[in-house]
Amino acid sequence: MSQDTISLKLIKRDVVGKRLRKLRNEGEVPAVIHDHGKDSIIVQATYGPLQKVLAAAGKHHIVHLELDGGKTYNALIKDVAYEPRKHLITHVVFNAVKANEKVDAEVPVRIQYEDEHESTPAEQKGLIVLQNTEAVQIEALPKDLPDVLYVPATKLVEVGDQVTVADLAIPNGVTVKDEDATVLATVFEPSSLAAANDAAGGDAEDESEVEAEHGSDTDQASQAEETRPGGKGQDEPKQSNVDANK
Repeated sequence: MSQDTISLKLIKRDVVGKRLRKLRNEGEVPAVIHDHGKDSIIVQATYGPLQKVLAAAGKHHIVHLELDGGKTYNALIKDVAYEPRKHLITHVVFNAVKANEKVDAEVPVRIQYEDEHESTPAEQKGLIVLQNTEAVQIEALPKDLPDVLYVPATKLVEVGDQVTVADLAIPNGVTVKDEDATVLATVFEPSSLAAANDAAGGDAEDESEVEAEHGSDTDQASQAEETRPGGKGQDEPKQSNVDANK
C-alpha cells in the first residue's frame, strides 16, 4: 500500500439547489462529507485540484481533507457525478473514515508481468487477453488499503485460460468481498474474438448521448445526497471505537 499523502482543501458552503449551477460556472465543485451518522457537511472544492485528487486517489486511497476553520478528516471517495456530454465533475461524496475501523473500498486489478515485454505467455503466442473485471471490492483498515491487487500473468497461456479472484495476491489484513470464482481476465483466439465482436455489432445508441439528450438531474441528485442524514448508506461504526479524526 502507498504511504503517499493525498490532501485536498475544502471550503464550507451554503449554496444548494439551483444555485449550484452558478457555483460550477465559477470553477468550484459542490461536495459533501458523510461522517458516521453525524450531520453531513456540505463543502466545495476548486475544480483543478479536485480533479488531480480524484485521479490520484480513486476509490481506494485515503484523502486528507482540510476544511477552512482548521477541521480535518481522513476520507475515501464514495461517489463522483459527471456531466454526461463533457464529462465534467459535478459533485463528489466523501466518506470519513476512522484509523481503527475497517472500511470498504474499490481497488483496481492488474496483471503482474514477469518480463520486460509486459505481456502474458498467451500474448507472446499471438493470442488476446481481455480483462473482464477492472476492480474488486475489499475490506481493510485504512492503513492496509492497497493501491492495486495483482494476478499472475503466468496463468494466462492457452485459449480459454482464466484468472479469477481466487488467483489474486492478497496482502495481510485485506479481505476481498467478490466471489472467488469472479473472472478477472480470459485468453481468446483473435479470430473467434473478431467474430464475436462482429456478431455483437449494431446501431446501438451511445448511453451518454441518450442521457445528454434528456438532460441531467445532477442538482437534484446532489441535493438528495446532501440532505440524507449523516450518510446513512455507509457502514455504521462500532460505538466502542474512538474517532481518530478528533
